[in-house]
Amino acid sequence: MFEPWGVLVLLIVCPLLGGLPLIAWITYALTRKQLSQVGTRNISVSAAFYHGGKFVGILAVLSEAFKGVAAVLLSRVFFPEGSSWELVALIALVIGRYWIGRGAGTTNVVWGFVVHDPLVAIFVSFFAGISFTILQSKRVVKFGVLLLFPLFVALLHLSDIPRMLASVTLAGLMFWIYTKIPDDMNLPAQDAQTESQAMLEFLRGDVYDGLRQRTVVSLDEELDAAIVGEKAATLSQIKRWGYSVPKGWVLAPIENPELLTFLQPSELSPLVVRSSAIGEDSEHASAAGQYETVLNVTNSEALQQAIAQVQASYNHPYAVQYRRDRGLNDTAMAVLIQQQVQSVYSGVAFSRDPITQQGDAIIIEALPGSPTQVVSGKVTPEQYRAFVLETENSYSVQLEGEGRVPQALIKQVAYLASRLEKRYHGTPQDIEWSYDGQTLWVLQSRPITTLLPIWTRKIAAEVIPGVIHPLTWSINRPLTCGVWGEFFTLVLGDRALGLDFTETATLHYSRAYFNASLLGDIFIRMGLPPESLEFLTRGAKLSKPSLQSTWENLPGLGRLLKRELSLEKDFKRDYQKRFIPGLSQLAQEDTDNLEPSKLLARIDFILELLHRGTYYSILAPLSAALRQAIFRVKDGQIDNSVTPEVAALRSLSAIATDAKQILVEFEPQQVFEQLKQTPEGEKILQAFDELLQDYGYLSEVGTDISVPTWRENPQMIKQMFVQLMQGNEPQAGAKDAINSIFAGKRKRSFVQQRVDIKGRVTEVYSRLLAELRWSFVALEKIWLNSGLLNKTGDIFFLNFDEVRRLVGGEDFSLIELVELRRSQFFQYSEIIQVPLLVYGNTPPHPLAPSPLYSDQILQGIGASQGQAEGRVKVLRNLQDVPEIDRDTILVVPYTDSGWAPLLLRAGGLIAEAGGRLSHGAIIAREYGIPAVMDVHGATWLLQDGQRVRIDGSRGIVELSNDLRPE
Repeated sequence: MFEPWGVLVLLIVCPLLGGLPLIAWITYALTRKQLSQVGTRNISVSAAFYHGGKFVGILAVLSEAFKGVAAVLLSRVFFPEGSSWELVALIALVIGRYWIGRGAGTTNVVWGFVVHDPLVAIFVSFFAGISFTILQSKRVVKFGVLLLFPLFVALLHLSDIPRMLASVTLAGLMFWIYTKIPDDMNLPAQDAQTESQAMLEFLRGDVYDGLRQRTVVSLDEELDAAIVGEKAATLSQIKRWGYSVPKGWVLAPIENPELLTFLQPSELSPLVVRSSAIGEDSEHASAAGQYETVLNVTNSEALQQAIAQVQASYNHPYAVQYRRDRGLNDTAMAVLIQQQVQSVYSGVAFSRDPITQQGDAIIIEALPGSPTQVVSGKVTPEQYRAFVLETENSYSVQLEGEGRVPQALIKQVAYLASRLEKRYHGTPQDIEWSYDGQTLWVLQSRPITTLLPIWTRKIAAEVIPGVIHPLTWSINRPLTCGVWGEFFTLVLGDRALGLDFTETATLHYSRAYFNASLLGDIFIRMGLPPESLEFLTRGAKLSKPSLQSTWENLPGLGRLLKRELSLEKDFKRDYQKRFIPGLSQLAQEDTDNLEPSKLLARIDFILELLHRGTYYSILAPLSAALRQAIFRVKDGQIDNSVTPEVAALRSLSAIATDAKQILVEFEPQQVFEQLKQTPEGEKILQAFDELLQDYGYLSEVGTDISVPTWRENPQMIKQMFVQLMQGNEPQAGAKDAINSIFAGKRKRSFVQQRVDIKGRVTEVYSRLLAELRWSFVALEKIWLNSGLLNKTGDIFFLNFDEVRRLVGGEDFSLIELVELRRSQFFQYSEIIQVPLLVYGNTPPHPLAPSPLYSDQILQGIGASQGQAEGRVKVLRNLQDVPEIDRDTILVVPYTDSGWAPLLLRAGGLIAEAGGRLSHGAIIAREYGIPAVMDVHGATWLLQDGQRVRIDGSRGIVELSNDLRPE
């Protein structure tokens, strides 16, 4: 049993030891530099020398030598000295060094081998030293050693077959890693730490007759955009993905063009020489047309001239001015040399329409011949619009436009554009392509910079729903963006540098949008897939992060996990010491008797509490969602009774049940008057008033302080009370589901704890927002009486900074400002359907949406199981609550606490926004009502009286052409 345990220990401990980022820690501790963010982004000894200097490099060598020696000595704990298991330990160490630690493991192997077999190490070192002295080629020596040391092992240990096999395996693994990982020593020596430059110049190698003769990299290799520019790096990536890219080579900025003497262009095999400037074709700047491209290079002399011409174009006045105008630094120009495609047809494709900036159309421009005709602007190309519809196993392309270019080719280009956009996480792509009669070639792919950043409504529609007033936004945005920034910084540490978390959200059409481009960047830095936020907030499917990214983010994830584990303790502490005393203090103050300066101080006090409340309002739902996913607890097994809107509805239902026993017969319009006529009825009214007092802080939109609370506008609650008395009760199935909750075991309790905390957090947060609203309303009353404002609600068209300035006595054109914003607000309010995604910072007026999938089926997210058929009732707000029964399928833009009572009588729910964890979904499950969320354009596509059938399990809405009202 001893040796098997030894194998297990080696295979577990050695990879972890290899992945331990000692070099990164040493470099950061001494220089404050993150090696994962500079140069090749490798965590290697050469990177430590290059970016940290000689002393940091020496410490890096010692740390990696320690790992190699430790792996060999660990093997000797379980196996005899000099056994093949020592080499197995080094193999495991190198695997961890590459997959987790982002390094090649050369130093680990060298020093580990010195301990394993000193004689072989001496022979190999001797021949390596002689070879480097004679050849001055680091590359030749590096790969030569990989042949020498297995050979010496075989010669000296001819009878030890396992040892020979292990040495060959180790050499093969190192060879493979060398072909996959770039080396910081290939970076420009002049950019390295001054004290390291002389050594790097010597070790860079390949000096022959005084002329540096380094190997030219090709597009078949993994290239670093920081060295060869985004154009070349992107093409190498696309080529490695399996798409057709013409064969090419890259001359780095510091390389000598004479390295390309192996290229022999001719009339039959011409080359094209292109720019690949660092920063060109990036998300920040396309630099389209700024640098030279030379076609039809047919001899060696012309090749050298073309390279010089392209390099010189970097310093053309208009190119320099372009970089200055966009705030780009002057860096360097790499040159890309490719085999020229003999084009039959060519052109460009935009995966999104850069003019309308919305919709799913792919725009394609094409012509017979060279692609330069299309991009030159001198010839009018044929234009096409294409729509790619994909299913799980197939796709189809709908095409608009005709011309000389075959439609089959245009459809192929459209599908190519669609796939590349998906490869780049939804970032719109500008693609240059060419077709030679057999193959569709990708010549270039870059982000459409005018369509960045990408703003998404998908998550924001639920977090901050509806049309938003300026005052609400000026308060919500700093709170939400600030706290999200704290979470991301907690995980990323120094990798958060350069991220502007104030740009996390914005308003378009007076609706909230989240910055999908920024969030995608954040998640990539965290090593998480771009759909992570949707998983955490909406229950979307989440792909697994790589082991390497998990390891890199382990310290930050550990800090976040610590916050999650201490959530209950921290919230209880703040609940007792902050929130309860604060809410008690606020409840005791009479806002009607406070002067503006006192009201402003009250508002600042509330905002201070809200900042901490926002922290819990984000962490608690995320914690609940994560635990539910990890423990696989079904939605129906969770009790949401602590959530204020759920508790309020249960209480209202109980009061209505008691009222029905008193008033067997009643007039719906006279219920409250009839209850006043008996002592028992008076008790019912008293219970109703107590409920209104307890839950009066809730509103139609809990996150929008411009919306009146239930306490201010109790009419809707009274209507729901009457409707409950008319006979609606939660379905029996729902009660059984609720009872089944308490039959759960331990894993459900882990989730239920977080759901309960989430409910208490919602109560605290909602109460604070209500107190904030009432403070602003009191301030508005003062200004209405003084004539500073004209109409009720005017204060919500100011932002908080303007309110503060007014309280401070500053004078500015208030009436005109408010009227302008009011007019714009109502214009945006009339837009029935805003786009789900907005590309760029200046969105056009939204186009009418088109149905998804077909004219008869809409697809959403199944949020509450079951099926229902009925007639549509579209409700865009809660101004007039209609009569609702089990034949009513409610269609709403979103769901919040104010919408919840409507579901007591409805037969089903369709919402434009939301997911399985939204308010509407929770309430629907609570009462056994089928619900489909996230149905894009539902309030616009569906009409009152239309017959529909919904499937809450599959997330399907089936439409009928029967538009007759009941």
